[in-house]
Amino acid sequence: MATQKRMMPSEFVFDLFALILAVIVVHGIYVTSVRPKAAALLTQQAEQMRTNPEYVPERSLYIILKDYEQEACFILMLWAFAIMAYKGWETRREWQLLNTDLVHVPEGMRILPEDTREYSRQVEAMPADTRRMLLPRAVLSALSRFGATRNVQDVSDAARGVCQSEADRLDSELSMVRYIAWAIPAIGFIGTVRGIGDALAQAHKAVTGDIAGVTEGLGVAFNSTLVALLISIVLMFLLHQLQLSQERLVQETETYLDQYVIRHLQTR
Repeated sequence: MATQKRMMPSEFVFDLFALILAVIVVHGIYVTSVRPKAAALLTQQAEQMRTNPEYVPERSLYIILKDYEQEACFILMLWAFAIMAYKGWETRREWQLLNTDLVHVPEGMRILPEDTREYSRQVEAMPADTRRMLLPRAVLSALSRFGATRNVQDVSDAARGVCQSEADRLDSELSMVRYIAWAIPAIGFIGTVRGIGDALAQAHKAVTGDIAGVTEGLGVAFNSTLVALLISIVLMFLLHQLQLSQERLVQETETYLDQYVIRHLQTR
């Protein structure tokens, strides 16, 4: 528990810093590039439509992305990417640890209950940040339980309990990313409602032949939905890949414990 309390502040600081950085970067790009270019294109298109009634405006990426809903979606997207990158980096370190001989037991040798303390010291000698990972914690729990109970089945239950607890923790820590994946389409829908509302407010002008306000409002509605759905598709794909990697990590850790620790245990 103390370990988890020490980990929480650094992770919170990272998430907060990532959000602030995402806001600064995205808003800076919008202020300096996206909105000025979109405004220039809209002015140019309006002028050409006045001079040439048959002119058909081309769809521009800047015009599609110019509204506040799209900006909010990109901010949330970068924030989610940063959180998932941090989780992915942690998962990669855990995977790398599975390739090491954490408890060296020569083939044919057995671990007796009175030997568990000696093998535990090998794990406890590792750096503190490494000891906080899943595999060292599970190995220490297994060795400690075997030294106390001298029962291999209890050891197996204890090791799997640690792995299951870690699986639950990893799943709960992705709740913010899941919320962002839900919030992005919701923001897109807000843009849809706002755009349709603006279009309806300009409907009286369409009766006189001026449909510019209606088309602009509908453009906001459809563009915000398009961008939000595309971002959501990419985000959900990456989220599922991260979850798959974490689930496989827990399964491989259980296999590691069975092959390299539990099968060497012997009561006499």
